[in-house]
Amino acid sequence: MKVLFINDYLPQEMLGLMWLSRAIKDAGHETKALFLPDKDWLEKIKEYDPDVVAYSTTTGMHQYFVDINKKVKSVLPDVFALMGGAHPTYVPDILEESPGLDAICRGEGEEAVPELLDRMAAGEDIYDIQNLWFRHKESGEIIVNGQRPPIADLDALGFPDRDVVYDAGAIYRDSDRKVFVTQRGCPMNCSFCFHHALKKKVYSSTNAKYVRKRSVDHVIGEIKAVKEKYNLKFVHFLDDIFNLSGKWLDEFCEKYPKEVGLPFDCILMANMTKERHIEQLKKAGCVYARIAFEAANDYVRNAVFRKNTTLQQLEDSSAWIKKYGIRLGSLNMLGGPGATLEDEFDTIKLNIRCKVDHPLVSIMQPYPMFDIEDMTKEMGYAVAAYDDFPVKFNRTSAIEFDNKREIENLHKLFPILVRYPWLMPLAKPAIRFHAFSKLYLVLYMLYSEWMVSEQAKLYAKAQGLRGPRYWTGVDFVLRVSIKGFLRVYETLFGKIARRMALRLQMGDERVMAHMD
Repeated sequence: MKVLFINDYLPQEMLGLMWLSRAIKDAGHETKALFLPDKDWLEKIKEYDPDVVAYSTTTGMHQYFVDINKKVKSVLPDVFALMGGAHPTYVPDILEESPGLDAICRGEGEEAVPELLDRMAAGEDIYDIQNLWFRHKESGEIIVNGQRPPIADLDALGFPDRDVVYDAGAIYRDSDRKVFVTQRGCPMNCSFCFHHALKKKVYSSTNAKYVRKRSVDHVIGEIKAVKEKYNLKFVHFLDDIFNLSGKWLDEFCEKYPKEVGLPFDCILMANMTKERHIEQLKKAGCVYARIAFEAANDYVRNAVFRKNTTLQQLEDSSAWIKKYGIRLGSLNMLGGPGATLEDEFDTIKLNIRCKVDHPLVSIMQPYPMFDIEDMTKEMGYAVAAYDDFPVKFNRTSAIEFDNKREIENLHKLFPILVRYPWLMPLAKPAIRFHAFSKLYLVLYMLYSEWMVSEQAKLYAKAQGLRGPRYWTGVDFVLRVSIKGFLRVYETLFGKIARRMALRLQMGDERVMAHMD
């Protein structure tokens, strides 16, 4: 059986697609990927003639892929259309609402999808496969199946199949910075994150079964294999909590510098972080670490967002990161239900106090099945329909609340205020000028480019690269000049400009954080 993954070009490699492709190939089937935009995409689909087309989508992008599937079905009416990812997992009703879809996958697909392909190849009944919901081919009936438990042994999955992505998108293959994960699941109960919803509402699982860690040797083996085959100069660990296990971290920090020796970055959980962790990470090659602040207000951070962290833990972790000379990044969230404008300013002040080098900030989105959605509704806020959720989480909020426009403006000024606290007295009157929203967006984008240029210099230094090209100011001017040119070029030539702009985004911290 032949499977074609259809996806948009994204600013980082699609690890979920890679893991699924590995399982499919190991079961004896064939995979290929096609990334949009591509002016010849329908012709390429017809030429490949897949048995199954597969899409992965988040809320906000789901309708786009429903429309893509309609076009695919117009040229290959008999192809089996399967959709997975966050949106169908949490909003399975999309199957009933989208006649062109034949099935959805809820949760992990490495066992379910190969079983589907095996049965299709053998001409057997497919409609009782766990993790999959079907539209019956003859009757049109929606068939609902239960969930198999989370995959227990991640090492047994092998290494993700990077070839399927790199063969389709050279931009991912050629990037210096590549993405890795060492675990699946998270023990935290954050109300705005997908983990609690997946663990409790989809899998009905416990932390013991849901939170799984790959062995250190397996992770290092994958990195070494990628390093031998592809361009790799910097390792980005995508785990929500890299220091989840002290014992695992001890082993990793001992083996990694000896066997890999590349600079890396990671995300740490403040209430699990000890000073010795930071010392170990520094010696192992960590040059950049992020801590999830989210909000300075105790009620918003712990009662609404359920972070279970104290201000002291946030400040201590930040101080240790700074002490050992690691770049400090913070993850923040504005627009939480019940948060006042003063609360949001307090979050900026917390970042200032901790001397954050790279403040990252998003606007809270009450995604379906997340507890924050129920909390938001209970507090009387109107939540956008799923089809109205913004594609870009860091542009606007999906809910209506007091001071919404002011908070959206503050979001755009957030990183500038953290880095230049003397501007704080001007911030409150500035955010009231709604007519300046576009100006603030431009400032946000420009300063984000500056922080990315700072980060690029850090990575270059860690790799031993020197010269004017790697100076922060030079890199910034090049980035802004090229992107300005591309905006004009895109109007004229579209496709090529989008590819070039994406190349500039590869490794951009604004699109690599866990909040995405």
